[in-house]
Amino acid sequence: MHVNQSKKYKPIIIIMKKSRILTLLFSLFVLSFSAQQFDVSAEIRPRFESRHGYKSLIDSNQYAANFISQRSRINFDFSKSNLKMRISMQNVRVWGDVKTLSKADMNNSLHEGWAQAILSKKTSLKMGRQEIIYDDHRIFGTVDWAQQARSHDAFIFKFTPNEKHRIDIGFAMNANGITNVDTTLFNTNKGAEYKAFEYLWYHGKFDKVGLSFLLLNTNNEFLDESDSTDIARTLDNLITVGPRVTYKKDKVNADISAYLQTGKSKNTAVNAMNIAANLGMKVSDNFKVGAGVEYLSGKAQNDTVADIKSFKPLFGTNHKFNGLMDYFYVGNHGNSVGLMDINFLFAYKKDKLSVKMIPHLFSAAADVVNNSGDVMDKALGTELDFVLGYKVSEGVTFNAGYSMMFATETMQQLKGGSADLSNNWGWVMFSFKPKLFSHKK
Repeated sequence: MHVNQSKKYKPIIIIMKKSRILTLLFSLFVLSFSAQQFDVSAEIRPRFESRHGYKSLIDSNQYAANFISQRSRINFDFSKSNLKMRISMQNVRVWGDVKTLSKADMNNSLHEGWAQAILSKKTSLKMGRQEIIYDDHRIFGTVDWAQQARSHDAFIFKFTPNEKHRIDIGFAMNANGITNVDTTLFNTNKGAEYKAFEYLWYHGKFDKVGLSFLLLNTNNEFLDESDSTDIARTLDNLITVGPRVTYKKDKVNADISAYLQTGKSKNTAVNAMNIAANLGMKVSDNFKVGAGVEYLSGKAQNDTVADIKSFKPLFGTNHKFNGLMDYFYVGNHGNSVGLMDINFLFAYKKDKLSVKMIPHLFSAAADVVNNSGDVMDKALGTELDFVLGYKVSEGVTFNAGYSMMFATETMQQLKGGSADLSNNWGWVMFSFKPKLFSHKK
């Protein structure tokens, strides 16, 4: 009689997986007694969404998509005088994608697993799976809106000569696995968007002014088409460089940033830029207004020059920018006509309640061409974002939002779908973030 080997050994595999989890928990429990600080926290974050024109215009034969996604996360934080560690495990799912009687769940992952050696009061080394955040999240951010969020396998050297100045030097290198001979092209679909990166980030505080500077080199591996062996590979060098300046005094705050992208991508020259400026004012204790403008360069659809002119925000929290409906740069709009975004902010906050309204006026940064070859009006449309937040209790928050896109024919030409239909998106989210355990000597 034939015995299915996978079924025969499945209980053993399950026991081994459970024993690894128990060993991890026991090790962390033992470490807590030698720590100056040991914390265990959790997060449960279910979110309902109704998408009717989210990311792209809806068509007449499409219906709204309704679903609930959820993040479940547990965090272990350990620290003492010369060492810090963090392990963050998570499960990300859509309600219903795992059967009620399922024996397996493939939605689990290690979101963070890093250690930081404190070499002195001024220097430290941080390495492992980690979130990387700089400035306003435009180039490096966590993408926390996405239930899975973003983290990198990276090494960072941190130097803080004093309270007003800080320098970070970062490095990352990705591979498909452990091999003796590598004859295959690096596959970006196996978890990473890049082969490697190297960067330097500086931040300084000067009274009411803050200054940051980023120099980032991002590498992607690709086949060298000029080589007849079909195995020769080349690393491109996409260089992103630029400053960001902030100002804050009394009830006024402002910032301006300018990034240039140069280098090559697949032997194609890159020449792109991103410029943004924002101004905010606190009108009263509870009311704030603001205005901003952002320009991301793009390439005209009738441009015959081979150069890449479209700015790429790389690892930024793109959902934070250019409208909450994610029509631009959230897994889309790459190598396109760019964007001009003029936006305004009206925000009210009192006690546990916060309310925001954010209008956006979108237009293309470069020419869009219709099917007849004619250049179209650059106006893409207007988006209205409404967001409500309420702190229910300690560790429990409620958020909801509703957005509408009033698109033009140019947006329809660029994104497809129909500009004449109602394009909207609504969501409701609860966040539970309790601290489960804390031990401090």
